[in-house]
Amino acid sequence: MSNSPEKEMSFLEHLEVMRWHLLRSITAIVILALVAFVFKDIVFDKIILAPKEPPFPTNRWLCQLGEILNLQRICINQNPFQLQTVKMAEQFSMHIMVSLVAGIVVAFPYIFWEFWRFIVPALYDNEKRTASGAVFYTSLLFILGVLFGYYIIAPLSVNFLGNYKVSESVISAPTLRSYVGTITSVVLAAGIVFQLPILVYFLSKVGLVTPDFLKRYRRHSLVLIVTLSAIITPPDVFSQVLVAFPLMILYEIGIAISKRIVREREEEMRGDDPPKKKKKKADTPEGPKDTSDPKGASKEAEPEESTEADEPTGPEAAETEPEKSEEPKKASAPKKTRTTKKKDEKPPWKKKGGSEETSPTDQSD
Repeated sequence: MSNSPEKEMSFLEHLEVMRWHLLRSITAIVILALVAFVFKDIVFDKIILAPKEPPFPTNRWLCQLGEILNLQRICINQNPFQLQTVKMAEQFSMHIMVSLVAGIVVAFPYIFWEFWRFIVPALYDNEKRTASGAVFYTSLLFILGVLFGYYIIAPLSVNFLGNYKVSESVISAPTLRSYVGTITSVVLAAGIVFQLPILVYFLSKVGLVTPDFLKRYRRHSLVLIVTLSAIITPPDVFSQVLVAFPLMILYEIGIAISKRIVREREEEMRGDDPPKKKKKKADTPEGPKDTSDPKGASKEAEPEESTEADEPTGPEAAETEPEKSEEPKKASAPKKTRTTKKKDEKPPWKKKGGSEETSPTDQSD
């Protein structure tokens, strides 16, 4: 793990650190929510209520495309409807809710950065390197998802739900709460769905998802994506295809990310193996001579060196020869001692009845 002092913290100390990260994140949300609360004209007139108006960019572009393709059906939101409130405090409560949602959306990169700072000390060095751009890519995908939901899904949903009628005798008068709930849910759902590549990345790192698994269930994922696009968009074929197409692109991006992670893991495993084959190739550049055991060759070479060392030439050989001749003499020394003992023994004529007799010369005398 990293050499940070936090790895030796106790459980309560970790809770204290997490508390400060949460407090900083909540503070950022509150500050941005206050800013959005103050500039309510911009937030409501220019952002929240804009998708139902004809000058909205998506409505205008679709109408221009309909004129070119002679398809007036795709020209949407040309008859804006009026919103109403049925409770006295509804507008004020919606003002607070929209301000909080705006604060969360704008502060999302900072919130994720604080969350990442809390997790980083528990990661290994290689995990930090592989996930170095997590904050950037997560924030980028969330912002792209929010923009996609706001500019593509929101106008289509507003056009379908706002103009749909079961009967001409029923008056449609949507409330501000229902309209704001539709816009915010669509935008936040798109921002979360666009995190699919990040989810695939971490699942592939853990080993729960592989490229073969994603390819095998590609058809199932297509059905799920079409169903999801039908839920978050009006039941129109054009709008469903318009939403399902980028989701399928994100799914294919996830497959490419999973392939890359699996390839990197295989390369790391190959690098950890001991290079036995490389050593053999490096040790045998001259042919079959090096295939023999070097230890055995050294053992066979040792007696040759010893024999050469034991056979000196010149005057050294003359000095060593007497030393060699003296060795058998030393070995025969015990035999001499045995013969001396026999000589020391008295002859048999001197022993008779335990008394010594005189020699023949003494008798002659």
